[in-house]
Amino acid sequence: METSRSEALVVKDLSKGFGKLGVLDSISFSVGRGELVCILGPSGCGKTTILRIAAGLIPFDSGTVLTNGEDIRNNHDYLKIVSVVFQEPRLLPWRNARQNVYLSLELRKEQYDDHDLAAVDNALALVGLAEFADSYPHELSGGMRQRVSLARAIVTEPEILFMDEPLTGLDLRNREELQDEILRIWSQKKVTLMLVTHDPAEAIHMADRIIVLSERPTHIKSIISVNLSRPRPRDSNAVREMENTIRGLFGEDTAGESPRHESTKL
Repeated sequence: METSRSEALVVKDLSKGFGKLGVLDSISFSVGRGELVCILGPSGCGKTTILRIAAGLIPFDSGTVLTNGEDIRNNHDYLKIVSVVFQEPRLLPWRNARQNVYLSLELRKEQYDDHDLAAVDNALALVGLAEFADSYPHELSGGMRQRVSLARAIVTEPEILFMDEPLTGLDLRNREELQDEILRIWSQKKVTLMLVTHDPAEAIHMADRIIVLSERPTHIKSIISVNLSRPRPRDSNAVREMENTIRGLFGEDTAGESPRHESTKL
């Protein structure tokens, strides 16, 4: 099985459990190069598990995850071409913003050296924190700390960027501002982006496609193509219709319906 040139990531028949708890049940999807895909589903359905498997961070029980036609388990360079932004910024409190971003380069000593400090400052400037490079985490707001985390992820110029509900702890204003910042950076860097969220409105605002998951044992209920031009309004008839469609898919679980996934264009 090989990926096409247009696919950055292919997940096929992925299953995963934790002890006796079955979490993922034969999950299959692909992510195109330069595409922004959101993984959306109810709490506890395995969204983060899918992301961590796809990012090469945890093992899986069965199935295949391919990038560039190669199983990520056999690709020893895979972790060099991906970056992850977690739900919490996970900054080192004794390091300032510049030093926290530089950590990504330190961990890849064979690829970078001290001359790459300019890349750190460029990444901080890209997320709007050039003036705060010498500030420590306790001196930054929650939104600013998450921007540092984003800069740390993009400083290595990854081919694939994984984001695990990075905006969950922010207030509405900061959340919407960072959504648009992430879209701007994604468009500028032309990186492939997989973002996990539990918020249908966020997924509609950001994604090219939305992968909607069921309750456990988790399968894909639908893959929705978001055919709305950018920048997208946050409130329009098309957005409300799409959100109602997604919430209706969630409602099928409580009604006992669990059809296997179908592709939808809205």
